[in-house]
Amino acid sequence: MGEQVFNNWLKTGINPTLANFWLTKAARASYDKGVIWGFKQKQRAPQVNLPPQNDLSTQSFDLLRAMDAESIVVNSTDQVIYYSEKITNFNLIKDDRILNKELINLIRAVRRSGNPQDATMELPRGPIGAGTHNLLVRVVSIGDAGLIASLIFDDSEMRRLDAIRRDFVANISHELKTPIGALSILSEAVLEASNDPQAITKFASRMQTEAKRLSDLVQEIINLSRLQDDDPLKNGKSFDLAEVISEAVDQSRLHAEKRQIVLAYESFEEARINGDRNQVTMAVQNLIENAINYSPDKTRVAITLKNNDALAEISVSDQGIGIPEKDLERIFERFYRVDPARSRQTGGTGLGLSIVKHIATNHGGDVSLWSVEGAGSTFTIRFPLVVNNSPINQLYPEGN
Repeated sequence: MGEQVFNNWLKTGINPTLANFWLTKAARASYDKGVIWGFKQKQRAPQVNLPPQNDLSTQSFDLLRAMDAESIVVNSTDQVIYYSEKITNFNLIKDDRILNKELINLIRAVRRSGNPQDATMELPRGPIGAGTHNLLVRVVSIGDAGLIASLIFDDSEMRRLDAIRRDFVANISHELKTPIGALSILSEAVLEASNDPQAITKFASRMQTEAKRLSDLVQEIINLSRLQDDDPLKNGKSFDLAEVISEAVDQSRLHAEKRQIVLAYESFEEARINGDRNQVTMAVQNLIENAINYSPDKTRVAITLKNNDALAEISVSDQGIGIPEKDLERIFERFYRVDPARSRQTGGTGLGLSIVKHIATNHGGDVSLWSVEGAGSTFTIRFPLVVNNSPINQLYPEGN
């Protein structure tokens, strides 16, 4: 009864001082009774600290973490108040603001209409290179405090893998035919020369060479398949490039010493990048091995590391035969060889530089080549440096 009386008097908006002048005694008693009831109820009510607009509820936070999607949450002024850890791979946020205009427009459309918005977006993997993220984006409102959540699903891996596998199967079937066919012919020659020990020795030696070539080709195919099945930025970690280059140089030192080639490594400054350490080591070693294979004996291969703006640059220079201008654009294609005969002599598979390009592109970087016939070549691979940008609201909201 007291609650009803109090609510009725509140609805009328009557001031208690004015009530003394014109309300009846019964009405005044009723009003006083309602005010006293309301005061007592206010005293009994528990003091609850309601979360401000800039905080996510525990339920919302847990839900965002459990979803198989990256997420960004903005408040009523479009300030970023939360984003998932791996959202930094997309370079969407700077100074608590979203940089991408397309995503901003989606957020504003949701704010105006209140209806969810879906879209597909294509973002560069880094400041350089041709690699892209193909994203599915869904933007929805959270609660009634003006919070908007953007859910981002990376669809680029599925599209990229489908295209790569189609081309890869066609190329690899052709490449495997050559060493397998050679082994078949050599085995027949050994059978026919069963009474000629000298011929058997000659053919068996050729078989060993072809078997090694086949083994190297299969290993390169395995390496390339692993690169195509993994996104180094999605599961990558920060590491020091100087240590990676030193490791790659050590792996190639024995090969260089057999050819009396000097490996000269110089690092000008510290450089840290984000990604897969093993892949980057493989890329650098492939460049060094390529330089050794195409250099004359008793020459020099120089490896340098330096920073240029927000990029780390690794250069590998040799004093080898150089590359004709007509072949420069195709040198990074899978199985492409400038000189097939020399590639067979050096054990080249035609996949080494393609692997380097894949690793650079997948890390948001690129690889370039300068070369003059007779004057040597310089390969330069670039990676984006790690930017210190601590995530927002990565811990549970206050009080949880």
